[in-house]
Amino acid sequence: MLRLFVRLVRRPLLPAVRLWRRNIQLRVVAATLLISLSVVLALGFVVIAQVSKGLLDAKEEAAQSQAAGGFAVAQEKANTPATVDGPDATDNKVGRDASTWMNSLVKQLASGGQTAFEVVALGAGTGEQLQPGAQGVRGARASGNVDPTASVPLSLRRAVNHATGTFKTFSEIRYTSGADQKEPEPALVVGKRLTDINGDPYDLYYLFPLTQEEESLNLIKVTIVTAGLFVVVLLCGVAWLVVRQVVSPVRMAAGIAERLSAGRLQERMKVTGEDDIARLGEAFNKMAQNLQNKIQQLEELSRMQRRFVSDVSHELRTPLTTVRMAADVIHDARVDFDPVTARSAELLAGQLDRFESLLADLLEISRFDAGAAALEAEPIDLREVVRRVIDGAEPLAEHKGTRIRVLGDTQPVIAEADSRRVERVLRNLVVNAV
Repeated sequence: MLRLFVRLVRRPLLPAVRLWRRNIQLRVVAATLLISLSVVLALGFVVIAQVSKGLLDAKEEAAQSQAAGGFAVAQEKANTPATVDGPDATDNKVGRDASTWMNSLVKQLASGGQTAFEVVALGAGTGEQLQPGAQGVRGARASGNVDPTASVPLSLRRAVNHATGTFKTFSEIRYTSGADQKEPEPALVVGKRLTDINGDPYDLYYLFPLTQEEESLNLIKVTIVTAGLFVVVLLCGVAWLVVRQVVSPVRMAAGIAERLSAGRLQERMKVTGEDDIARLGEAFNKMAQNLQNKIQQLEELSRMQRRFVSDVSHELRTPLTTVRMAADVIHDARVDFDPVTARSAELLAGQLDRFESLLADLLEISRFDAGAAALEAEPIDLREVVRRVIDGAEPLAEHKGTRIRVLGDTQPVIAEADSRRVERVLRNLVVNAV
């Protein structure tokens, strides 16, 4: 099952894999795409991280400066005694009321920000659940419909309640429910423990929205992504053009090389310019020309060789016929000779047969070279061919002190073959082995 699944999955991918292996231009463009995309992504992450850090650092610095001024103003108002005479005496008593004073303070501090920040005042306590609009110093006061309990993290309230100094954290500004309720927005919250007009502690928080910074960062991200895609496409286009200028002549050379190997020796590359590719084309054309000249020389030499073999074969037939006639007369009269002379007459007849066979081989070669050779196959007993070869090779074997034995010749071995050519091949093998 696994093998079948692999085969089914692999079959549709074979054309793509074959294209990938055969197309160097595709591989170079794909590699350029991957490398440039990796570089653009890495560079984009670094730039976005640096810009984000720079925006947040600038926001924190400005927020801390703004909050420090607000904390100083709030504490100064709490420490300033009410010394109003005349008609405002009644207002003095109101101003000394902590709840009214807190509301006035939050409203006054928030009015200086002009929506650049919001102000929240919480009663001193660790992790208590404060409700918006609660009365007294222990309650919560907030500007701009801010939900103080949800907007100021509990961890920041605990830090402010347990230590002195200014603390900050990142959170979200959440607004109270209503018809014009806003969506939560990221913010930087800065808080500090202060005392009110009665000397009781309370916590004052500045909430600085990060919407503008977030919009700026999103704009930078979009710009980087757009520029990165443009750069990647540009690099891929440049790589495609450059590789095409290099690969096109190579493909042309490969096609011409295939046609040259097929025998079309007149094929040449088209050369333009004087660059390295042009030099390669000129060198390729010179190589093709030299190859064509060499092949023509070899063909001419082959024709001369075939003509020489044919002429020699025909020229040798006349003296060979005369020698054969004399050898036949001697061979027929061998019974009247002494044993040594009779054996010599037999050897002479055998070697003349071999010489005629060699001459036939030369003629056969010339016919092969001329393309005029034809197969003369017929059913033959290969044992007869082997016996003729052994009879012809025995004198050489005796001279070399070698013995030739034939095994497995008890049964006929019939084959459809050309006896002369099989005998020629077998004779060459046996003689070379001796």
